[in-house]
Amino acid sequence: MNFTRWSSRLPGTQRRAAARTDHSSVPAARGESAQPPGREAELTADLDQLPALDELSVREILGSLPALVALVYGPEHRVAYVNDAYTAAFGARSTGACAADELPELAELGLFPLMDQVLRSGTPRTVKSRRVQAGPGAGSYTVTCTPVPDLLEHGGVLVFAADVSDHADAAERLRTSERRQRETAVTLQRSLLPQELEQPDDLRIAATYQPGGTDAAVGGDWYDVITLGAGRTALVIGDVMGHGVRAAAVMGQLRTAVRAYARLDLPPHEILQLLDGLVSEIDPNQIATCLYAVHDPNEGRLAYASAGHLPVLVRDEDGTVRRAADPTGPPLGTGGWQHTSDSIALPPGSAAVLYTDGLVERRGEDIDEGLAALERALSGASGAPQVVCDRLFRSLGVTAEHDDDVAVLVVQHPARTGAAAELFHNAALDLLGGVEAAPRARAFASGVLTSWRFHVELHDLGVMAASELVANSLQHGTPPMRLRLRRTDRRLIIEVTDGDDHLPRRRRAEPADEAGRGISIIATIASSWGSRRTPGGGKAVWCEFALPENTPARPGLLP
Repeated sequence: MNFTRWSSRLPGTQRRAAARTDHSSVPAARGESAQPPGREAELTADLDQLPALDELSVREILGSLPALVALVYGPEHRVAYVNDAYTAAFGARSTGACAADELPELAELGLFPLMDQVLRSGTPRTVKSRRVQAGPGAGSYTVTCTPVPDLLEHGGVLVFAADVSDHADAAERLRTSERRQRETAVTLQRSLLPQELEQPDDLRIAATYQPGGTDAAVGGDWYDVITLGAGRTALVIGDVMGHGVRAAAVMGQLRTAVRAYARLDLPPHEILQLLDGLVSEIDPNQIATCLYAVHDPNEGRLAYASAGHLPVLVRDEDGTVRRAADPTGPPLGTGGWQHTSDSIALPPGSAAVLYTDGLVERRGEDIDEGLAALERALSGASGAPQVVCDRLFRSLGVTAEHDDDVAVLVVQHPARTGAAAELFHNAALDLLGGVEAAPRARAFASGVLTSWRFHVELHDLGVMAASELVANSLQHGTPPMRLRLRRTDRRLIIEVTDGDDHLPRRRRAEPADEAGRGISIIATIASSWGSRRTPGGGKAVWCEFALPENTPARPGLLP
């Protein structure tokens, strides 16, 4: 913004300008002279004493200049004159010889084609910061070639070279400093991004980060994948406004905070509320966009909350592309806003794409045009997640010289058939209150695990875990209650939900206590366990058992 031009519109500015104008014209209005008495006569006398220009010697003037001057003539650019500064820089030169032989430094500066052009066109030309690499006159020069049409028959060219070595060296040091700062920012940015993405059982995920080109400062684009337990996965992508090391550092703080908040297993909008307060504490002037989503394989949906971030795109198996709803809240750091959660279906065979604005935003174009281009590219992009990432980058024209950072996260929910489908099973039982609920749950879990052909030891542990979780829910929870068992190719998951939202905690039971050991038993026998509040009220308590590597690919007899 031109502040001078803009500030002239402020109230009172015109009056102040008018006052200055009137004040400057006061002497003339009173008939007073603008010059002190007698000064005008002195100036006239000084002008009479100036020498005539015809009396000045061109050779003396050019010879006394600190700049390097050479005069050449004719199509062969023969040397007519070099001044003292030129001789001091490059040594004595003979007149009458071809400049190509006598002035080799002009060839190193790349001036001969320019001199030919000046001689033909009669128009001066200037080149900036050309360098002579070796010799006594080594350095950087800005050179102006001026035509001298009246010099002999074919005219000549006056070469005027100013030594700008100090400026060129300072500019090079500045470029080196900026390059090192950019390399530092890129290194910091990449070190703060996930070095290896977590791969959930039910999803296939790939991500790509492309920093801006050499003329673009590094931004704060980031992404993450966090396994939450019980088969659920958190997907995160964000963009810190600004560039350089500061933006990368803020990005690192946000990513660390998201991973910590994700362990609380809160709904997406509550995670963003926590991040909003954190951004304000880090820097009150800092703003960031973020999208936090959670995939639950039991529901087949992607629950998400967006803080000013671009919408999620989902490609169905038939190539149809769906766009999630608009952001559910403003960017992080604005404060005073209650974010909300929304969801979009992610059935088997579909893929979701999370991305930053560098992928779709172009100067001079509406961002909706970029989103439409991304939808078209995604519609035809199939294959593994990394292949989809690469295709989107090519389709949207993202190269190493792109003018902004780009981060893309591709999440596929594969449709499994045949032997692969046999590795994924679900079973659920609604529990009615009463003393008969516990034995029914044990019998159900035993039958399911037997049908899934688990080893006897894992079968017994699974039945024990289901029994303890159901007993804990019967004692401390409220209806409705539900037992869910799920197996993947890597783990067995047992989960119990009820209508009470008080989360259990592990405590140390005294020897005389008759209760209070259920969660401790679960924590001892299971690979991991946890709990969370469910969106409709109530809670879910779960545990996982890692399957041995020799678990069969399809049901069969075990030794």
